[in-house]
Amino acid sequence: MAGWRRGLAAAALVLSACASTGPRVENGIFRAPARFRVAVPGPEWDVVTANAAEIALRHHGSQAGIFANAECGDEPARRDVSVLARRLFLGLRDRHVVEDGTATLDGAPAVHSVIDAQVSGRDERLRVEAYVLKDTRCVYDVVYAAPAAAFDARRADFQRFVESFARE
Repeated sequence: MAGWRRGLAAAALVLSACASTGPRVENGIFRAPARFRVAVPGPEWDVVTANAAEIALRHHGSQAGIFANAECGDEPARRDVSVLARRLFLGLRDRHVVEDGTATLDGAPAVHSVIDAQVSGRDERLRVEAYVLKDTRCVYDVVYAAPAAAFDARRADFQRFVESFARE
């Protein structure tokens, strides 16, 4: 997925209700073969999109969304992981960094960021948390987005999602 589209994906999860594209979740586990697997954090999360490279979830009853994807091949694997992480937030304006550093994702070092941003056409601010991991073949993005005022309400769900993430 192009970098600028990743930044918009987080906002789109929060701001729109999308139709399902044939989710492939079995027993609460999503598998993107030869890329990654991850557990849906609970029954209150609806699968919005699930395909060979990504899953998007939306919490029913709130405007929270979770997104994970893998972009594989020579081109993404050559890019600097810090640049890839910053590109997630393109399309969001008036950004304020809340957290910025490193973390562990699937046992490997990853860039971890939390930002507050303004989304065009909305009064309330959006908070986005992202992990970006790069290995020799893929770049993995794991993203949570919610209105800033409600962000903490579903953050534990996102942490369970992050902890279940595993490369295949």
